[in-house]
Amino acid sequence: MEGAVRHNCGFCVAHTLHDAYSFIRALQHRGREAAGIAAVGEGRIDVIKWAGGVDRFDITDLHKIFPSPSYHTYMAHVRYATQGRKDEILDDAHPHVLGGQVEDRGSHILIRDCQMAAVHNGQIDFGYFDGLELSQMKSKCDTEALLYLYRRDGEEAFLHRVPGAYTMAIADWRKRDVIVLRDRTGIKPGVLGWKDGKYGVASEDIAFRKNGGEYIEDLDPGSLYYLSPEGEYSKELLVEPQPRHCFFEWNYISDVDSIINHVAARRIREQLGEVLAEEFTPSDVDVVTFLPRCPEVAARSYAQVRGLPFMPVFYKMRGERSFQGSTARDRRQSIDDNLHLLPGLRPRLSGKTVLLIDDSIVRGNNLIRARNLLYDALGVKKAYVASYTPPIGIVPEDGVPRGCMFGVDMPPTPPKGEEFIARGREPREISEKMGLPVVYISTRGMMRAFERLGLESGRLCTYCIGGGHPFAGCEARDSAGESQLDLLTVSSAAAGGSAGG
Repeated sequence: MEGAVRHNCGFCVAHTLHDAYSFIRALQHRGREAAGIAAVGEGRIDVIKWAGGVDRFDITDLHKIFPSPSYHTYMAHVRYATQGRKDEILDDAHPHVLGGQVEDRGSHILIRDCQMAAVHNGQIDFGYFDGLELSQMKSKCDTEALLYLYRRDGEEAFLHRVPGAYTMAIADWRKRDVIVLRDRTGIKPGVLGWKDGKYGVASEDIAFRKNGGEYIEDLDPGSLYYLSPEGEYSKELLVEPQPRHCFFEWNYISDVDSIINHVAARRIREQLGEVLAEEFTPSDVDVVTFLPRCPEVAARSYAQVRGLPFMPVFYKMRGERSFQGSTARDRRQSIDDNLHLLPGLRPRLSGKTVLLIDDSIVRGNNLIRARNLLYDALGVKKAYVASYTPPIGIVPEDGVPRGCMFGVDMPPTPPKGEEFIARGREPREISEKMGLPVVYISTRGMMRAFERLGLESGRLCTYCIGGGHPFAGCEARDSAGESQLDLLTVSSAAAGGSAGG
């Protein structure tokens, strides 16, 4: 996955500060631009936000800022910018709040005595906020706007009104419980977990499993969950589920050891590698490798099916994902600084033909770096690239430009310089532009991999690769009872940007 694309954020709700901090550290792969925590007590909500990764703020000092006797629940978040001003990261970082006294410390912000706070994974189109007075907003993020909508209508009306895309938590000083909502499409992940006798919520189950907790269930789409100060929970199904899970969660976004909507990401990636091996069978490949780190499972699976040698070729200095940089320059710098060749490979690969497995090809930044290393530094004879995600950002037969308006930073109308490599190009033209042969898994083939593990294609959102709108058929109504789907499809495409947490 190349550097110019970033994905959605990660959040959790826990009952100790230590757990909240540990959970978002386990979710760091979902965002490294900013982190934040809301501490919730009886009638009080206090917030801290800081730039950079979770470890940029020491847990010892967070305990001094939020002394444990004062609070019973903590909402925490890691973010990359999809909506908002990337030059004002702290203002736009989560948690977003209404009310409160702000203390700007430069590297971090403290907000005391908030009325409400929210953390959010996904994207909610601003078309749903028509009729709200948003002039007092401190950011341009949908997460802050949704608090205004929640304050006006309440959580039940919100869940009925807005079909997606969100999994979120809201703390309201008027209520004892923290509210968690997952939209009817389930397009963004969320799980209920258990730790030390108390229930919590996180974007992925690994947040619990990597920190001594237990996975209980995926949050039911269309449901409200209430987490009490004592660590109990209750839930209420309000809207009939219409699942349209984001396939990209399995292909790329989630941790390889996460189980999303009852299906393991590792197993999906194994199947994707197998399907690639069924569809793409060049006879001259000597070695199979991958662009670190996500495609490794698929590359090993491909090599096993084809009976070919598998060999790691690249390494990263840091586990950071380059797509989470704040600017295009930051992302390019991350690629150049972080992606390198393992030592001692030239004698083994010089003059050989290499197959490079990638999880997706959106703009091609990583491939250019990899191509140069393979040809110039290793002297390979030929390098193929095979993506186990079909072309993203195309314009299919319906004439509507594709991309994502649901939490992944791939807007259908991208800014200049960040265009989709596949838009308006055949694979031959993409290969010419990249300087090496490029092939994609077929859409039918990718669906076959999911279906082998029990995920029907009709339950997945495939909008970015030419599929239908995930909210089609959802009864999203405004106050006059009129459907808003057409409005949102047009306004999202015209905006050319993403929103969300």
